[in-house]
Amino acid sequence: VMATSLFGESNALDFTLNAIDGQPAPLAFYKGKVILMVNVASNCGFTPQYEGLEALYRKYKDRGLVVLGFPANNFGGQEPGTNEEIKTFCTRKFSVTFPMYAKISVKGADKAPLYQFLTDKQANPATGGEIQWNFTKFLVGRDGKVITRFESPIEPGSAEVTSAIEKALK
Repeated sequence: VMATSLFGESNALDFTLNAIDGQPAPLAFYKGKVILMVNVASNCGFTPQYEGLEALYRKYKDRGLVVLGFPANNFGGQEPGTNEEIKTFCTRKFSVTFPMYAKISVKGADKAPLYQFLTDKQANPATGGEIQWNFTKFLVGRDGKVITRFESPIEPGSAEVTSAIEKALK
């Protein structure tokens, strides 16, 4: 018997989460774009990756890339702040202009539905599995299907990431 996912034919564009300012921000808004979804944190050894994520966004946004940040406090208590504090930090310290979402959980009993989907091994056999740390990156195609996943240590500006983005944008 084929194992079927809880999510059926879902894709990443089927979910709605709140933007960092509290307004609902459906991912369907990004239909037709290539999306890099990243669980971010302000007090992590990988926090400087905000700079690389912003650089990717600026470099490729005119070709259809959007970077989406999902603050999460699941690892080492490294995102303790409020949405307002997180927004201020990202803007002031890293001049972030890509869309930021409200703080969510990406692991455990209270995991956000989007991350239940992203980590579901039946829905996404190649990229499923629990999030290990902050700054895990999921590359999602224009059709909302997950293309690949990059673990935390992989720099946003690395050849691995940029070549996957360029391929997805073609």
